[in-house]
This record gives sequence, structure tokens and C-alpha cells, in this order.
Amino acid sequence: MLRFNDIEEAFFFVSSAGYGMHSAVLSKVTGQIYYRSEMGDLDQISDDDLDWEMCIDIPHKNDLGLGQQLVFEFIERHLPDEYHRAKYFFRKRGAYSRLKDLLESKGLLQSWYDFENQHDEKLLRQWCEDNDIKLSG
Repeated sequence: MLRFNDIEEAFFFVSSAGYGMHSAVLSKVTGQIYYRSEMGDLDQISDDDLDWEMCIDIPHKNDLGLGQQLVFEFIERHLPDEYHRAKYFFRKRGAYSRLKDLLESKGLLQSWYDFENQHDEKLLRQWCEDNDIKLSG
């Protein structure tokens, strides 16, 4: 069985860069996770060494539907009067920076981080279940 923390760590690695820049592959036979980065020297994934029939790519946060939808769900719950302002943020570059400034000014930045982390964990655990990945912890 795999530890959830190992899956979560791989998920954070994959999601820490733009889509497709980092990848991680789980061998469902060995439980080993292999990493690759298009941005650096990290490349543990070898086509010759892996039985691709028994591997699965660790998802990027975009694969799980995390992003703007989650932001607007949070805003609707905690700052409904700021909903249109938050929508406007996402019409231009730097939206998350402006959003975080708004949340910080309202004393809600840590609440946002907690909300986002809980949602990430829930969806990642569901992804594991959907892909028959047995977890411990």
C-alpha cells in the first residue's frame, strides 16, 4: 500500500509548474513513483525500465478541476459581495496575486489556503480510489 503523503508529494511536484512541465508516474506494481522535469536535470522515467501497462500518471491540479471554479466557490461562501470583483481579476494576468491581496486585506488568506488544501486532498483521494490505488494513511 502507498502512503497518501507520497501521492500528495508527487501531486504537488507535478502541479508546482505549468501544465506538462513536471510529471510523475506511479508504478502500480512496485508502488514506486518516478519523476521528470522539463525544466531541469531530473529524469527518473525511462521507457525501457517501466511496464507502462502497469503505470499511471500522477495528475496535475488542472486535471482534477482545481482552479478558478474553486476560487469562486470560496468567494461565494466568504465574500459574496466581492464576487464580481474577483471575476474581474481573472480577465487579466496576475489574477491570483490580486486575489491573494484581496483575501489578505479581509483577513481570509489563511482560510483560503486551508480551503484549497482540504479540497485538493479530497479530490486527490477520490482520484486514488477511482484508479484502484490503495492507500495507507
